[in-house]
Amino acid sequence: MSGLDDAPASYADLRAVYINCTLKPSPELSHTQGLMDHSMNLMRAQGVHVDGIRFVDHDVATGVYPDMREHGWKTDAWPDEIWPLIDAADILVVGGPLWLGDNSSITRKLIERLYSMSGLLNDRGQYIYYGKTGGAIITGNEDGVKHASMAILYSLQHIGFMVPPNADAGWIGAIGPGPSYLDPGSGGPESDFTNRNTTFMTWNLLHTARMLKDAGGLPAWGNVRSEWDHGEHYGFEAANPEYR
Repeated sequence: MSGLDDAPASYADLRAVYINCTLKPSPELSHTQGLMDHSMNLMRAQGVHVDGIRFVDHDVATGVYPDMREHGWKTDAWPDEIWPLIDAADILVVGGPLWLGDNSSITRKLIERLYSMSGLLNDRGQYIYYGKTGGAIITGNEDGVKHASMAILYSLQHIGFMVPPNADAGWIGAIGPGPSYLDPGSGGPESDFTNRNTTFMTWNLLHTARMLKDAGGLPAWGNVRSEWDHGEHYGFEAANPEYR
């Protein structure tokens, strides 16, 4: 069987950040963290610099501006504690629990704060998340893994992240109240389906981030806002004469 040493490339220059959107502050047990750890460990074994954040542990203000202290909030940990790690990362994985079949309120708060930065530009004039890769991990004991992942991955790609194939993984056990991922006898850590999806997701994130980094990001053609605003419409008029 192949192992970690058989990987097709080196990933040691990549950075990843995993944000756990559990409702539980540290040091409470997080089942989501239990599953995220498998993916994080696999990346670390490839030399990737991995940061982990439990979002609820940080005093992040609610809102859709880069610094909510400029919009009535006394404190906001987002610009100084959270954003620098995301800005430096090649890979972002958003993890969280299911409640009533949907993402947690903390997950939605994170998505809103990610959106708050989406108007920033990178050094090529593209939106700030261009060149970054995104994935999702969901846990719970009720249905909704695909629905929750769909909302996260749509949001990430809409603001500029590249979403690879099979970019989500999750575990819910039997539908209805019951054991959570790390509870004794849950079967979660032994689930071949979950372990396979978590592994495929992790490697696809690594491969996509590797390709993007080696290519210098997404080509800066057809997607530079300032050029569009100054009249460069990248062939749109030629393809759509009625636009003129």
